[in-house]
Amino acid sequence: MPHQRLATTAELAPGVTRAFTYKDADGIRRDGFVANFDGNFVAFENVCRHIPVTLDYADGRFFTTDGRHFICQTHGATYEPLTGVCVRGPCIGASLKPLTIEVRDGAVWLVS
Repeated sequence: MPHQRLATTAELAPGVTRAFTYKDADGIRRDGFVANFDGNFVAFENVCRHIPVTLDYADGRFFTTDGRHFICQTHGATYEPLTGVCVRGPCIGASLKPLTIEVRDGAVWLVS
Protein backbone atom coordinates (compact mmCIF):
# COMPACT_ATOMS: atom_id res chain seq x y z
CA MET A 1 0.00 0.00 0.00
CA PRO A 2 1.41 3.44 -0.82
CA HIS A 3 2.10 5.77 2.06
CA GLN A 4 -0.47 8.49 2.71
CA ARG A 5 0.63 11.84 4.12
CA LEU A 6 -1.66 12.75 7.03
CA ALA A 7 -0.23 16.07 8.20
CA THR A 8 3.00 17.90 8.83
CA THR A 9 4.40 17.58 12.32
CA ALA A 10 3.91 21.36 12.71
CA GLU A 11 0.19 20.95 11.99
CA LEU A 12 -0.06 18.31 14.73
CA ALA A 13 1.08 20.18 17.82
CA PRO A 14 0.49 18.41 21.16
CA GLY A 15 -3.25 18.02 21.75
CA VAL A 16 -4.14 18.34 18.07
CA THR A 17 -6.00 15.65 16.12
CA ARG A 18 -6.87 15.24 12.47
CA ALA A 19 -9.45 12.92 10.92
CA PHE A 20 -8.73 11.28 7.57
CA THR A 21 -9.98 8.55 5.26
CA TYR A 22 -7.94 5.71 3.82
CA LYS A 23 -8.40 2.44 1.97
CA ASP A 24 -7.59 -0.76 3.83
CA ALA A 25 -5.76 -3.74 2.30
CA ASP A 26 -9.04 -4.89 0.70
CA GLY A 27 -9.67 -1.48 -0.86
CA ILE A 28 -12.48 -0.62 1.57
CA ARG A 29 -12.74 3.05 2.57
CA ARG A 30 -12.20 3.55 6.31
CA ASP A 31 -12.12 6.52 8.68
CA GLY A 32 -9.07 7.14 10.82
CA PHE A 33 -7.55 9.82 13.00
CA VAL A 34 -4.06 10.88 13.95
CA ALA A 35 -3.15 12.69 17.15
CA ASN A 36 -0.23 14.18 19.00
CA PHE A 37 -0.42 13.19 22.65
CA ASP A 38 2.39 14.73 24.71
CA GLY A 39 4.73 14.63 21.71
CA ASN A 40 3.80 11.09 20.68
CA PHE A 41 2.09 10.63 17.32
CA VAL A 42 -0.58 7.92 17.27
CA ALA A 43 -3.24 6.87 14.76
CA PHE A 44 -6.33 4.70 15.08
CA GLU A 45 -9.30 3.63 13.04
CA ASN A 46 -12.08 6.10 13.86
CA VAL A 47 -14.60 3.53 15.12
CA CYS A 48 -15.85 3.21 18.69
CA ARG A 49 -15.53 -0.29 20.12
CA HIS A 50 -18.97 -0.09 21.76
CA ILE A 51 -21.08 0.67 18.68
CA PRO A 52 -19.44 1.13 15.25
CA VAL A 53 -19.79 4.92 14.96
CA THR A 54 -17.06 7.53 14.56
CA LEU A 55 -15.75 8.88 17.83
CA ASP A 56 -15.90 12.52 16.77
CA TYR A 57 -19.31 13.02 15.06
CA ALA A 58 -17.23 14.23 12.08
CA ASP A 59 -16.26 17.45 13.88
CA GLY A 60 -12.62 16.48 14.44
CA ARG A 61 -12.74 16.56 18.25
CA PHE A 62 -11.32 13.40 19.80
CA PHE A 63 -9.81 14.49 23.13
CA THR A 64 -11.69 14.89 26.40
CA THR A 65 -11.89 18.48 27.65
CA ASP A 66 -8.82 17.93 29.86
CA GLY A 67 -6.86 16.49 26.90
CA ARG A 68 -5.89 13.27 28.69
CA HIS A 69 -8.06 10.75 26.80
CA PHE A 70 -9.91 10.18 23.55
CA ILE A 71 -13.69 10.08 23.93
CA CYS A 72 -16.57 8.79 21.85
CA GLN A 73 -19.10 11.60 21.65
CA THR A 74 -21.99 9.13 21.29
CA HIS A 75 -21.84 7.18 24.56
CA GLY A 76 -18.80 8.54 26.37
CA ALA A 77 -16.41 5.61 25.95
CA THR A 78 -13.00 6.92 27.02
CA TYR A 79 -9.71 5.60 25.61
CA GLU A 80 -6.05 5.87 26.59
CA PRO A 81 -4.33 7.86 23.81
CA LEU A 82 -1.11 5.84 23.61
CA THR A 83 -2.70 2.38 23.63
CA GLY A 84 -6.28 2.93 22.47
CA VAL A 85 -7.60 0.83 25.37
CA CYS A 86 -11.05 1.80 26.67
CA VAL A 87 -10.72 2.73 30.34
CA ARG A 88 -14.22 4.06 31.00
CA GLY A 89 -17.64 3.51 29.51
CA PRO A 90 -19.56 0.68 27.87
CA CYS A 91 -16.59 -1.03 26.16
CA ILE A 92 -14.05 -1.05 28.98
CA GLY A 93 -11.03 -3.20 28.13
CA ALA A 94 -11.63 -3.16 24.36
CA SER A 95 -9.11 -1.35 22.14
CA LEU A 96 -9.31 0.97 19.20
CA LYS A 97 -7.65 -0.49 16.09
CA PRO A 98 -4.17 1.05 15.81
CA LEU A 99 -2.87 2.20 12.45
CA THR A 100 0.82 2.12 11.58
CA ILE A 101 2.36 5.53 11.01
CA GLU A 102 5.85 6.88 10.59
CA VAL A 103 7.30 10.33 11.01
CA ARG A 104 9.73 11.41 8.31
CA ASP A 105 10.59 14.49 6.31
CA GLY A 106 8.61 16.67 8.73
CA ALA A 107 5.35 14.81 8.18
CA VAL A 108 3.27 11.99 9.63
CA TRP A 109 2.57 9.20 7.12
CA LEU A 110 0.10 6.31 7.22
CA VAL A 111 1.89 3.11 6.24
CA SER A 112 -0.82 0.50 6.74
